Formats: sequence, structure tokens, C-alpha cells
Amino acid sequence: MLVTTHASAVFGITATTVSVEVNHDTGVTFQLVGLPDSAVKESYSRIRTALQNSGFRFPSRGITINLAPADLRKEGASYDLPMALGVLAASGQLLPDRLSLYIIMGELSLDGSLLPVKGVLPIALQALKEGYKGVIIPMENVPEAAVVQGLEVYGMNNLREVAGFLEDSHFVSPVSINVEETFYARLSHWPVDFSEVKGQENIKRAFEIAAAGGHNVILIGPPGAGKTMLAKRLPTILPPLTLQESLETTKIHSVAGKIRHGEGLVTTRPFRAPHHTVSDVALVGGGGIPQPGEISLAHNGVLFLDELPEFKRTVLEVMRQPLEERIVTISRARFSVDYPAGFMLIAAMNPCPCGFYNHPTRDCVCPPGTVQKYLNRVSGPLLDRIDLHVEVTPVNFEELSKKKNGEQSEAIRERVIRAREIQRKRFSETFIHANAQMGASEIPMFCKLPDSGYQMLKSAMERLCLSARAYDRILKVSRTIADLDCSPDIRAEHVAEAIQYRSLDRENWAG
Repeated sequence: MLVTTHASAVFGITATTVSVEVNHDTGVTFQLVGLPDSAVKESYSRIRTALQNSGFRFPSRGITINLAPADLRKEGASYDLPMALGVLAASGQLLPDRLSLYIIMGELSLDGSLLPVKGVLPIALQALKEGYKGVIIPMENVPEAAVVQGLEVYGMNNLREVAGFLEDSHFVSPVSINVEETFYARLSHWPVDFSEVKGQENIKRAFEIAAAGGHNVILIGPPGAGKTMLAKRLPTILPPLTLQESLETTKIHSVAGKIRHGEGLVTTRPFRAPHHTVSDVALVGGGGIPQPGEISLAHNGVLFLDELPEFKRTVLEVMRQPLEERIVTISRARFSVDYPAGFMLIAAMNPCPCGFYNHPTRDCVCPPGTVQKYLNRVSGPLLDRIDLHVEVTPVNFEELSKKKNGEQSEAIRERVIRAREIQRKRFSETFIHANAQMGASEIPMFCKLPDSGYQMLKSAMERLCLSARAYDRILKVSRTIADLDCSPDIRAEHVAEAIQYRSLDRENWAG
């Protein structure tokens, strides 16, 4: 008897439906075909033991299972459940009538219980698109799939429950959630706040500008000056995720298996801070079975690279294209997958190996030339993609001992949202979302300077030895500062403030 169940394979952040064809004949062997990987091939032992421990029998005659399309590689243990149900139906232990109505996914434990799988959200979205009645998945994956409206989501604990449900002997009601209510209820939950930061008003201002315009930032300062503390609070002043951005972000985290237990949607902007020993594959994604990397997990959020010069040069260089294109393509001989990578880069570094170059009270003990050599670990093309260079100085005792808290993140965020709304209207007919994304054609159109601002920029580039690459960055940042002031035109004071944020472009900065 031939029976077909339906599962799904995830590539990138999209899913493809897989037909699981199970044939029970007079043979004596178990055959599994359709380009399965090792984890899928090992399913025979899991399925046989799970069936026996659930009160079913594994057929003594031949079973042939084909995973179609046969030229699509099948990976992981998530095909255990559809194959087990196909075996039951093909051997007459389960009525096959309702099998074709659902996409079925789940890993089997040896006792027949179901273990969670990755990529449930894109699977559910594809099931809805192709007109399936619903999905049958492990109970732990239910919150993730239930955000898809118009699709019946059934969470199961074990194989016997699934079999009973398909034969109408075990009633299970579909799970549904109010997506908008869940989304807005968790939208602004942060354990940290900018009000906890003592002093550092100039750094807070730089972060406000960065958040308002989507600009990348590098912080240069001695150990203990507060670089990491400030960076961790940047997401609290970014505009809240939209529902569409939340779904995009959740799909990536779902594929990577990063969804927290009991949560369906990623409702706050991601903050990813990989260690400086990270490999290039872990950062941008890839591997034998391609997975999203840290830059994709930071999509719609912040990627924080602490101790930037300590990262391997090859790791930093692979970020250059994603920083510009906001997408990363992982190519293999047989296929390629695209992962979104629209993130804000926040980098932090010491000014020198000892950490005290330009320190107000401590002397740098590095030999001559060491500061420039240390800075050269970060390539010019990468620094060229960072709009704001901010020097961080230590906070003095008087500031630290103040009992009064600083401005709260919520107040800063309101100004950022107002500036982003101005940009949304400005770029409504383009694919640009923030000032930082402006290209060579948009800058002359939206970043016109008054004569006083033009003269100031010209003088600054000559006197401070600013490089030519700083020109566009200063114009973009000036436009953002003007937006924060709700000014339709860039004024001289906006240009003056933007010039301050190009420290590393000064030829004499490192002595």
C-alpha cells in the first residue's frame, strides 16, 4: 500500500514542501531514498523503537520511503514524525484519509514523545500559502507557528496523540493567538536604560544621532570608560519593531533555532555581541548545512563588536559587502541561499594595546608607532563604512557619585522616532529607510549645504586633514542632526557637530 504524507524543508528563510511517500510491499528491507543526510538516514532506528514503545508494530515486510523532490537535500531529524505516520498508514494501523490535509513535522524520541524542530515559522507560512488546512508539530513549537493567521496549528506531545487525532479518537483543538496583542504587549521590555549611565552626555548624543539615522558607530576609549555599557543600551532608543520587521526577524531566529521557549515572536530589536574569536562563517553564516550567522541574527537590530582590532582580519573583511547590500548570499556548488543582514554596526576598541593613549590622567606606555599599527588592524574600507567615530573618556568621580539619574531611554526614543518619521516621508518613493542608506544620487538632492556650512566643511577638511571619504559621511550625519532638530535645511551648526565625529580620519590622530 502506498501512502503520502507532507513535510517541509527549509533553505535560507523559506520553506519547500516535501512529499513523504511510504510504500509497504512484500520485500524484506527498509529503504530510504530522496537525498537524505545522515540524521535522516538514522531515523529508521528512532521510528522502529518509537512505534514499538507507543503500542504499535513496525512492519516485518519491506518498507520503502521516498522524500520528494528527490534532488532536494533533506537534513535533520524533523522528518521522523511524517515518516512514522506514513509507515503506520501504509501498514494498515492508521487511516490515511486526513494525512494529506496537514504539513507534519517533528523529531521522535525513543519513547514516542515529540522533540522541537527548527524553522517552524517559515514552514507554517509556506503551508498557508499552499492551502494546507494546518500543521501538526511538537508542542514546544506551537507559539512560533501560531502567529500565522488563517492556519490551524496543532501541538502534540507524542506519537500516540498524533495518531489518535488523525483518526478522530483524540480531540485536539487548534491553538490561536492574537498576534497584535502579543506583539504590542512585549514591544518595549528592556532590562537596561540610558538613565543608568552617569555622565557621557556627548556619547549619548552620538548614539541618539546614530539611532535616528541608522548610522554605524565606532567607540574609541580606554578600558572601563563605559563603551560596552553604552552599546548595550542602544537598542532601547531605536524605533520599535514594526509587525513586518518582527516577522522577518523571527523567521531568521526560527531557522537558527534561537526562539526562546514559550515565545512566538521576536518583539524587541536583536542585540548580538559575538566574541572576537568568532570565525568568518559564524559571523556571516554558512557551513556544510548553511545557517544564518551573527550578522543575520542581528537583522533589524544591533551587531556589537567589542575589541574590534582583536578580530581576525578575514572576519572583519567579510562584513564589507553585507554592510552595503544589507543581505548576505551563501553559495554552494548545488545551491545558494540569501539571508537578510540589515543591522547597525557598533564597534568598540582601545586606542592602543595598553589602552591609555590620549587618557587624561594616565600615560600610554606603548612604543612609538604602536598606536598607528594597532589602528591599522582595522582596514580603511571597513572604517569607511562607519559614519560616527566617537572618543570615549573616563567618567570622573563627581559624575559617578551623582544621585540624579540621566535622561531615560523613552525620552530619547521619542526624538529618534520623530526623526525617522521625517526620513520615512522623505524617502517614501525610494527603497531607502534611513539617512545612512543614501547613495551618491541622493546625497546632492537631500544634503544641500548653505554657504556658511560649505565653507566650514571645506575649512575642516583642510585644517584637520580629513580624508575625502569623510565628505559623504559628514553630509549624511548633518542631515540626521537637522532631522533631530526638525529643520528642513542643514545649517552650519549641524555641519559643525557632524565634523566632530570623524576622529579617525584625522591624519595626526595617532600621533
